[in-house]
Amino acid sequence: MTKTIFLLDMQSFFASVEQQKHGLSSSCPLVVSGDPSRPSGVILAACPLAKKAGVKNGERLREARLKCPHLTVVPPHMQDYLNYSVKITKLLESITDLVEPYSIDEQFMDVTGSSLLFGSAEETAHYAQQLITSTLGLRSRIGIGENKVLAKMACDIFAKKNESGIYTLSSSQVSSELWPLPIEKLFRAGGKMSHHLRMRGIQTIGDFANMKAETVRRLWGVHGQVLWMNARGVDYSPVSTETLQGRKAIGSGMTLPYEYVQIRDIHTVLLELCEEVCRRARKASLSGQTVSLGISSPRGGFHRQRTRQQATNVTMEMFDTVMGIFYEYWERIPVRRIHVSLSSLYADEYLQLNLFEEEKKQSSRHQLGFTMDALNDKYGTSSVIRASSLLDKAQAKERAARIGGHYK
Repeated sequence: MTKTIFLLDMQSFFASVEQQKHGLSSSCPLVVSGDPSRPSGVILAACPLAKKAGVKNGERLREARLKCPHLTVVPPHMQDYLNYSVKITKLLESITDLVEPYSIDEQFMDVTGSSLLFGSAEETAHYAQQLITSTLGLRSRIGIGENKVLAKMACDIFAKKNESGIYTLSSSQVSSELWPLPIEKLFRAGGKMSHHLRMRGIQTIGDFANMKAETVRRLWGVHGQVLWMNARGVDYSPVSTETLQGRKAIGSGMTLPYEYVQIRDIHTVLLELCEEVCRRARKASLSGQTVSLGISSPRGGFHRQRTRQQATNVTMEMFDTVMGIFYEYWERIPVRRIHVSLSSLYADEYLQLNLFEEEKKQSSRHQLGFTMDALNDKYGTSSVIRASSLLDKAQAKERAARIGGHYK
């Protein structure tokens, strides 16, 4: 049975949410900037009117003001965007129970079984758009295909050019619609891979699609074969509500406000990141056996991992392993970026006891994290913190006030 898959993408999502919050009309050009008070602030999102004036995401605020002098500039509010995203998901679940969030402003939908209720694919897409607009005041685009790849490329490449914001890309149209396009347009290709393909004389999606599968596998392995299948409009992955649950690792990282050179300061941040990772692991009832540490700066860095004898979600146990990696591989260079993670995850259904340590001591250490989590869940994420997080170079309180690197 041929499936009908949607990729719904919210139009200028962050900017549109801000327009709704501030009661601004669509005739008011608005942008969301990471730091509106600084001309060097970066544009995170621009409304359609600002885009029409030439404003682009990622450019500096001073450049945007030159193109559009009457810009309204607001800071990001990530918690609001997350709340709106959840509301959109709930609206879409009134159309089909198969809704898979792909990003904060994109959602896959399998509407194969919804035709008797809402009509054809195009009629269902129009209904979804109208439902979101009438309820939340936001506009959306929808790509329609027989699988997720076709729906995604229909939305990204074609739907935004349609006045209705809806476009259907069938498998029979792949050779005529997709293949003539430059290789950069291929879903998941990325700038680096696209450049690599062009260096081999592959200029269009069709050039890549017409290569032999054996050659693609030999040159680029599994990743290359997945891209090759995308170029041919093939994708077997279903729309699933379980997608976000099958995690392979739990990690956390941050870019420091400036280069850290003192060991004590680096220790403080590493402990805070271990606390964050272990808290998320405990919340998911998981423990990890493999601990990873990544350190980077303009002068170099490393990424190493170490497998423990026993899986853990205890902060100090993970921190001890992280510090072992740190001391072995750190070459005294200033640190600007840090990332830690737990992988080789197992269900945390029991406590693995150490024969050489008292059971009571092990159990209390294991329970301490859950107690801190419960207090922070009830009173706020930074209600109970370690004393080291009160030091000048600590970042825990600052991170607690942010989502995705931006203030809530």
